[in-house]
Amino acid sequence: MAFYSEEKTEDYLFKIVLIGDSAVGKSNLLARFARDEFYPNSKSTIGVEFQTQKIDINGKEIKAQIWDTAGQERFRAVTSAYYRGAVGALVVYDISRRQTFDSIGRWLNELHTHSDMNVVTILVGNKSDLKDAREVSTAEGKALAEAQGLFFMETSALDSSNVVAAFQTVVKEIYHILSRKVMISQELKKQDPTWTGNGKTVVLQAEGTPETGPELKKGWCCSS
Repeated sequence: MAFYSEEKTEDYLFKIVLIGDSAVGKSNLLARFARDEFYPNSKSTIGVEFQTQKIDINGKEIKAQIWDTAGQERFRAVTSAYYRGAVGALVVYDISRRQTFDSIGRWLNELHTHSDMNVVTILVGNKSDLKDAREVSTAEGKALAEAQGLFFMETSALDSSNVVAAFQTVVKEIYHILSRKVMISQELKKQDPTWTGNGKTVVLQAEGTPETGPELKKGWCCSS
């Protein structure tokens, strides 16, 4: 869900999901981003957890509601409902475990099945601190992201590398898309005073394909 409201404390509320195989570091990415914490012995997430984090963009207060969906197969039926309403996603793999990278296609299919096809998505290669154990090169991650029209970044929840940047990339892109929608709705209201929109709430839906979405995303990458 993405809402613009003149009546609430925050200007926007965005639902963002973290997806990927179990033990790729999704919960620690969220812990590092939301609380600047890291748990070396964290256990697999059971079901779904979410946290909120406020971000300021161009003077607007953005409230990101970030959902940590369990990666273990037996919980997929439980978490699939939580994709609905998401406007952003971080698809995470572990650079030291190739099988987690090979699973990305399945996770993208699941994301598209249960949510808006226009969800702003970033491919995240986590655990970039494990340089000696790397099984997936940065070039491979970047190539997959370009082929799928995604943002790309390598992160490390352990040493904080690019963690904040990854989340902010998604939030800022959602904000830019929604800002264009607000501007369009305001223009329509000016042109037609009888237009039914009240200008207070704009919901990001499937028909709102960003004009420069895939083109903007392709080739945008960063690694530590």
